Amino acid sequence: MADPAPASADAAFLGVSQSLSGRRWVGPDDMAARAALALAQRTGQPPALCAVLARRDVAPEDAAAFLDPRLKDLLPDPLVLKDMGAAAERVVAAARGRQRVAVFADYDVDGGASAALLLRWLRGLGVAATLYVPDRIDEGYGPNAPAMAALAAAHDLIVCVDCGTLSHEPVAAAAGADVVVLDHHLGGETLPPALAVVNPNRADEDGALGHLCAAGVVFLMLVEANRQLRAAGVAGPDLMALLDLVALATVADVAPLVGVNRALVRQGLKVMARRGNVGLVALADSARLDVAPGAYHLGYVLGPRINAGGRIGAADLGARLLATDDPAEAAGLAARLEQLNTDRREVEAAVRAAAMAQAEARGLDAPLVWAAGDGWHPGVVGIVAARLKEATNRPAVVIGFDGADGKGSGRSVTGIDLGASVHRLAAEGLIEKGGGHRMAAGLSLHRDGLEAAMARLSELMARQGAGALGPRDLRLDGVLMPAGATPELVTALETAGPYGAAAPAPRFALPDMLVRAARRVGETHLKLTLASGGGSLDAIAFGAFDGPMGAALEARIGGTVHAAGRLELNTWGGRTRVQLRLEDAALP
Repeated sequence: MADPAPASADAAFLGVSQSLSGRRWVGPDDMAARAALALAQRTGQPPALCAVLARRDVAPEDAAAFLDPRLKDLLPDPLVLKDMGAAAERVVAAARGRQRVAVFADYDVDGGASAALLLRWLRGLGVAATLYVPDRIDEGYGPNAPAMAALAAAHDLIVCVDCGTLSHEPVAAAAGADVVVLDHHLGGETLPPALAVVNPNRADEDGALGHLCAAGVVFLMLVEANRQLRAAGVAGPDLMALLDLVALATVADVAPLVGVNRALVRQGLKVMARRGNVGLVALADSARLDVAPGAYHLGYVLGPRINAGGRIGAADLGARLLATDDPAEAAGLAARLEQLNTDRREVEAAVRAAAMAQAEARGLDAPLVWAAGDGWHPGVVGIVAARLKEATNRPAVVIGFDGADGKGSGRSVTGIDLGASVHRLAAEGLIEKGGGHRMAAGLSLHRDGLEAAMARLSELMARQGAGALGPRDLRLDGVLMPAGATPELVTALETAGPYGAAAPAPRFALPDMLVRAARRVGETHLKLTLASGGGSLDAIAFGAFDGPMGAALEARIGGTVHAAGRLELNTWGGRTRVQLRLEDAALP
């Protein structure tokens, strides 16, 4: 049984003001505890689940609909987005007229999934479109004039997905072909000369759908396209079968799992479990994924492998894998991506060590944490920026230089809009170009302008409060005892998911746990058995020995600890048991 255990806004939960990982534990306040109690009384749901619902501000009368999100109830009318009607009309005309279509895509998961959505839909109508993904190193992000001009010479329509909103000159270079942009990155004051620019983050949009990733925008366009086809008496391809791609992109692009995104991912995971996309099946098999994928697997297992092609290999591998219907081709592409992902880890580890050392020397308490180095592979600077951000709870930027030219990537924390600030740097002429969205951004700059650009960006981050951020608090939904951590509770908690960006997975504290056993697993992980009140619970702490927690818990056998983490089901040898994914611990 979970107890929300209300606390004042400033009080440390269970008195833990500094855990073994240096974090303060924060539990639900009095208002949240009362809301959870009201939910439990009116819905009959488990108190632990009601604590999660209360944190999400779900009212008792809305609980049933929240726990069973239906896409038909949450999907917005595509036409609320500007240029949507014209975009869908042009794509439908190209499909029905068997015109020559090119899809220009970004090289990340969102771009690859967006391209695959469009390629599969067109194929369903008998049109074999051309895929073009720019090389990260040679061409950089987004459309470029030579590529667009070449595509325009051989195609009637170019659809730019997950890119193009700021590409004025490249779009203008596509003379003789129509250009449609389907994007979600922050727009500027003016739009490129495209036939249509559909983007919920255009300057003249209200931002109500700003949480969509590019694949979500493409999916909405295809909904409108199918609607236009039906009006003409033509059956369009089955869009529900394509939701696995939308789910993958939404999670991998760290889009907030709220509103329609939550329904898209929930339904997309169901589609993925049916293993209908041969590319995703091959990728899951190469990763030795032996369970139906969840949101975690999309973000940390499948997503990085698809990204590996764009980071250090052939840029179009991910999109080709997601678009193919050929099992043999899928198996070959998945094997290449698996190897590239292994190579990527090695490259990333070297850059991460150098970047962290540089950032530590500069100081980790500034409003912006940044590092720059010669020869740092541009394909991994974004991942390393994410690691710096996670370690410091600060916006982070990592830049790799090739001679005088630098390409960088940044990641932000909740409440700090990095994309808008990078866009401002470009407008002020401090960097050559840059843009993105609230949580992530890319930029390019000259070596001579590095210090001035980072100083200005740090100033912009400070204005948003980044310099006042302390160590990251660990927010907990309540307390549990081992006897209450049942498979039934885990299943109930999953109904409030999927969990991810803006929808953190439920975390519970288990107070005064006896450490009955603790053993190292591999080089950095720790396996434990915790006990209290006649019940016991297995726990796994991944990367525990990367910090002080591993050694402290290993030495605590026979003693007690406060444990905190997420519950999950672990199936082994035909048995399913609850396991605690231990994220933090504190000494009582």
